[in-house]
Amino acid sequence: MLKLCFHSLFSLALLVILADPAAQAGEVAETRPAEWAQPVEKDYNLYQMSPTLYRSSLPDGGAVPLLTKLRIGTVITFLPQSDKRWLSTPGIEQVQLPYRTNHVDDSDILRALRAVQAAEAKGPVLMHCKHGSDRTGLVAAMYRVVVQGWSKEDALNEMTEGGFGDSHHFKDGVRYMMQADVDKLRVALANGDCSTSVFALCSLESWVNSTTTTRPLDPQALVPAR
Repeated sequence: MLKLCFHSLFSLALLVILADPAAQAGEVAETRPAEWAQPVEKDYNLYQMSPTLYRSSLPDGGAVPLLTKLRIGTVITFLPQSDKRWLSTPGIEQVQLPYRTNHVDDSDILRALRAVQAAEAKGPVLMHCKHGSDRTGLVAAMYRVVVQGWSKEDALNEMTEGGFGDSHHFKDGVRYMMQADVDKLRVALANGDCSTSVFALCSLESWVNSTTTTRPLDPQALVPAR
Protein backbone atom coordinates (compact mmCIF):
# COMPACT_ATOMS: atom_id res chain seq x y z
CA MET A 1 0.00 0.00 0.00
CA LEU A 2 2.84 2.40 0.90
CA LYS A 3 4.68 1.59 -2.32
CA LEU A 4 1.49 2.16 -4.30
CA CYS A 5 0.96 5.51 -2.56
CA PHE A 6 4.50 6.63 -3.38
CA HIS A 7 4.07 5.52 -6.98
CA SER A 8 0.80 7.42 -7.31
CA LEU A 9 2.26 10.56 -5.72
CA PHE A 10 5.34 10.37 -7.93
CA SER A 11 3.21 9.94 -11.05
CA LEU A 12 1.03 12.88 -10.02
CA ALA A 13 4.07 15.06 -9.37
CA LEU A 14 5.50 14.28 -12.81
CA LEU A 15 2.12 14.87 -14.45
CA VAL A 16 1.80 18.30 -12.85
CA ILE A 17 5.36 19.24 -13.81
CA LEU A 18 5.10 18.14 -17.43
CA ALA A 19 1.60 19.46 -18.00
CA ASP A 20 2.08 22.91 -16.48
CA PRO A 21 3.25 25.35 -19.19
CA ALA A 22 4.38 27.85 -16.56
CA ALA A 23 6.60 25.23 -14.91
CA GLN A 24 8.03 24.16 -18.28
CA ALA A 25 8.96 27.74 -19.06
CA GLY A 26 10.57 28.15 -15.65
CA GLU A 27 8.14 30.92 -14.77
CA VAL A 28 7.43 31.93 -11.19
CA ALA A 29 4.04 32.92 -9.89
CA GLU A 30 3.70 36.62 -9.15
CA THR A 31 3.05 35.83 -5.49
CA ARG A 32 6.09 33.86 -4.40
CA PRO A 33 5.82 32.02 -1.07
CA ALA A 34 7.98 33.78 1.51
CA GLU A 35 9.58 30.52 2.63
CA TRP A 36 10.84 29.68 -0.86
CA ALA A 37 14.32 30.65 -2.02
CA GLN A 38 14.25 34.32 -3.00
CA PRO A 39 15.86 35.70 -6.21
CA VAL A 40 19.11 37.63 -5.89
CA GLU A 41 20.63 37.75 -9.39
CA LYS A 42 18.76 36.47 -12.46
CA ASP A 43 21.84 36.18 -14.70
CA TYR A 44 23.32 33.48 -12.45
CA ASN A 45 20.01 31.90 -11.42
CA LEU A 46 21.09 32.96 -7.94
CA TYR A 47 18.65 32.55 -5.06
CA GLN A 48 18.92 32.82 -1.29
CA MET A 49 17.51 29.83 0.61
CA SER A 50 18.38 30.99 4.12
CA PRO A 51 20.58 33.60 5.80
CA THR A 52 23.58 31.30 5.22
CA LEU A 53 22.72 29.31 2.08
CA TYR A 54 22.51 30.33 -1.59
CA ARG A 55 22.02 28.34 -4.81
CA SER A 56 22.90 29.20 -8.41
CA SER A 57 23.94 28.08 -11.85
CA LEU A 58 27.64 27.97 -12.76
CA PRO A 59 29.09 31.41 -11.92
CA ASP A 60 31.97 33.09 -13.71
CA GLY A 61 34.54 35.72 -12.85
CA GLY A 62 31.91 38.43 -13.11
CA ALA A 63 30.08 36.96 -10.13
CA VAL A 64 33.02 37.31 -7.74
CA PRO A 65 32.21 40.88 -6.62
CA LEU A 66 28.66 39.75 -5.84
CA LEU A 67 29.90 36.74 -3.86
CA THR A 68 32.19 39.04 -1.93
CA LYS A 69 29.27 41.38 -1.21
CA LEU A 70 27.22 38.43 0.04
CA ARG A 71 30.19 37.36 2.20
CA ILE A 72 30.26 33.88 0.68
CA GLY A 73 32.89 31.85 2.52
CA THR A 74 32.45 28.53 0.71
CA VAL A 75 31.45 27.58 -2.83
CA ILE A 76 30.28 23.99 -3.32
CA THR A 77 30.04 22.65 -6.86
CA PHE A 78 28.30 19.46 -7.94
CA LEU A 79 30.09 19.47 -11.30
CA PRO A 80 33.09 17.31 -12.31
CA GLN A 81 34.99 20.47 -13.26
CA SER A 82 36.75 22.51 -10.60
CA ASP A 83 35.76 26.12 -9.82
CA LYS A 84 39.41 27.15 -10.01
CA ARG A 85 38.78 28.20 -13.61
CA TRP A 86 36.79 31.23 -12.47
CA LEU A 87 37.34 31.49 -8.72
CA SER A 88 40.68 32.36 -7.16
CA THR A 89 39.57 34.75 -4.45
CA PRO A 90 41.50 34.29 -1.19
CA GLY A 91 39.22 33.48 1.69
CA ILE A 92 36.60 31.59 -0.35
CA GLU A 93 36.91 27.84 0.17
CA GLN A 94 36.13 25.53 -2.74
CA VAL A 95 34.42 22.15 -2.29
CA GLN A 96 33.85 19.78 -5.22
CA LEU A 97 31.22 17.01 -4.89
CA PRO A 98 30.32 15.80 -8.40
CA TYR A 99 27.30 13.56 -8.86
CA ARG A 100 24.50 12.90 -11.35
CA THR A 101 20.81 12.87 -10.46
CA ASN A 102 20.17 9.80 -12.61
CA HIS A 103 22.67 7.84 -10.49
CA VAL A 104 22.16 9.52 -7.12
CA ASP A 105 21.98 7.53 -3.90
CA ASP A 106 21.83 8.31 -0.18
CA SER A 107 25.61 8.57 0.13
CA ASP A 108 25.69 11.42 -2.42
CA ILE A 109 22.98 13.34 -0.57
CA LEU A 110 24.54 12.79 2.87
CA ARG A 111 27.92 13.91 1.61
CA ALA A 112 26.39 17.07 0.15
CA LEU A 113 24.27 17.91 3.20
CA ARG A 114 27.21 17.32 5.53
CA ALA A 115 29.41 19.60 3.42
CA VAL A 116 26.77 22.33 3.44
CA GLN A 117 26.34 22.15 7.21
CA ALA A 118 30.08 22.20 7.85
CA ALA A 119 30.50 25.20 5.55
CA GLU A 120 27.51 27.05 7.05
CA ALA A 121 29.19 26.85 10.45
CA LYS A 122 31.88 29.14 9.02
CA GLY A 123 29.66 31.58 7.09
CA PRO A 124 27.40 31.93 4.03
CA VAL A 125 27.59 29.17 1.41
CA LEU A 126 26.88 29.02 -2.31
CA MET A 127 26.10 25.66 -3.93
CA HIS A 128 25.78 25.29 -7.68
CA CYS A 129 25.83 23.03 -10.71
CA LYS A 130 25.71 24.00 -14.41
CA HIS A 131 22.16 25.32 -14.66
CA GLY A 132 21.28 25.53 -10.97
CA SER A 133 18.21 23.36 -11.42
CA ASP A 134 18.61 19.57 -11.27
CA ARG A 135 21.66 18.67 -9.15
CA THR A 136 21.49 21.83 -7.07
CA GLY A 137 17.71 21.54 -6.97
CA LEU A 138 17.78 18.03 -5.54
CA VAL A 139 20.29 18.90 -2.81
CA ALA A 140 18.30 22.04 -2.00
CA ALA A 141 15.08 20.02 -1.72
CA MET A 142 16.70 17.36 0.44
CA TYR A 143 18.19 20.10 2.64
CA ARG A 144 14.68 21.46 3.08
CA VAL A 145 13.34 18.02 4.07
CA VAL A 146 16.19 16.45 6.06
CA VAL A 147 17.71 19.52 7.73
CA GLN A 148 14.87 22.04 7.89
CA GLY A 149 12.01 19.59 8.40
CA TRP A 150 9.88 20.47 5.36
CA SER A 151 7.46 17.92 3.98
CA LYS A 152 8.37 16.22 0.71
CA GLU A 153 5.37 17.85 -0.92
CA ASP A 154 6.45 21.38 0.05
CA ALA A 155 10.05 20.77 -1.02
CA LEU A 156 8.95 19.31 -4.35
CA ASN A 157 6.68 22.28 -4.98
CA GLU A 158 9.57 24.69 -4.49
CA MET A 159 11.94 22.58 -6.57
CA THR A 160 9.61 22.21 -9.56
CA GLU A 161 7.67 25.49 -9.47
CA GLY A 162 10.27 27.88 -8.10
CA GLY A 163 11.49 29.12 -11.48
CA PHE A 164 14.91 27.46 -11.28
CA GLY A 165 14.82 25.85 -14.73
CA ASP A 166 13.12 23.54 -17.23
CA SER A 167 10.77 21.10 -15.50
CA HIS A 168 12.12 18.14 -17.52
CA HIS A 169 15.35 18.40 -15.50
CA PHE A 170 13.55 17.42 -12.30
CA LYS A 171 12.21 13.94 -13.06
CA ASP A 172 15.22 12.06 -11.65
CA GLY A 173 15.27 14.23 -8.54
CA VAL A 174 11.56 13.72 -7.99
CA ARG A 175 12.01 9.96 -8.36
CA TYR A 176 14.80 9.90 -5.77
CA MET A 177 12.90 12.09 -3.31
CA MET A 178 9.78 9.94 -3.46
CA GLN A 179 11.66 6.81 -2.38
CA ALA A 180 14.07 8.48 0.08
CA ASP A 181 13.69 7.46 3.74
CA VAL A 182 13.95 10.84 5.49
CA ASP A 183 14.18 9.41 9.01
CA LYS A 184 17.09 7.16 8.06
CA LEU A 185 18.84 10.06 6.35
CA ARG A 186 18.46 12.25 9.45
CA VAL A 187 19.90 9.53 11.69
CA ALA A 188 22.81 8.87 9.31
CA LEU A 189 23.54 12.59 9.03
CA ALA A 190 23.55 13.00 12.82
CA ASN A 191 25.71 9.91 13.36
CA GLY A 192 28.25 10.78 10.68
CA ASP A 193 27.40 7.69 8.63
CA CYS A 194 28.25 7.77 4.94
CA SER A 195 25.01 6.01 3.94
CA THR A 196 21.73 4.72 5.31
CA SER A 197 22.72 1.16 4.38
CA VAL A 198 25.48 -0.96 5.89
CA PHE A 199 25.77 -2.63 2.49
CA ALA A 200 26.59 0.60 0.65
CA LEU A 201 30.04 0.66 -0.93
CA CYS A 202 31.24 3.49 1.31
CA SER A 203 30.02 1.63 4.42
CA LEU A 204 31.82 -1.55 3.37
CA GLU A 205 35.00 0.39 2.67
CA SER A 206 34.79 2.01 6.10
CA TRP A 207 34.32 -1.40 7.74
CA VAL A 208 37.27 -2.92 5.88
CA ASN A 209 39.50 0.02 6.84
CA SER A 210 38.48 -0.27 10.50
CA THR A 211 39.27 -3.99 10.61
CA THR A 212 42.65 -3.67 8.90
CA THR A 213 43.95 -0.73 10.91
CA THR A 214 47.10 -1.69 12.81
CA ARG A 215 46.56 -1.39 16.54
CA PRO A 216 49.35 -0.22 18.90
CA LEU A 217 51.12 -3.11 20.61
CA ASP A 218 50.26 -3.45 24.29
CA PRO A 219 53.53 -3.91 26.26
CA GLN A 220 51.64 -5.89 28.94
CA ALA A 221 50.81 -8.48 26.33
CA LEU A 222 54.54 -9.35 26.11
CA VAL A 223 54.83 -10.13 29.82
CA PRO A 224 54.68 -13.93 30.42
CA ALA A 225 51.78 -15.07 32.54
CA ARG A 226 52.69 -16.45 36.01
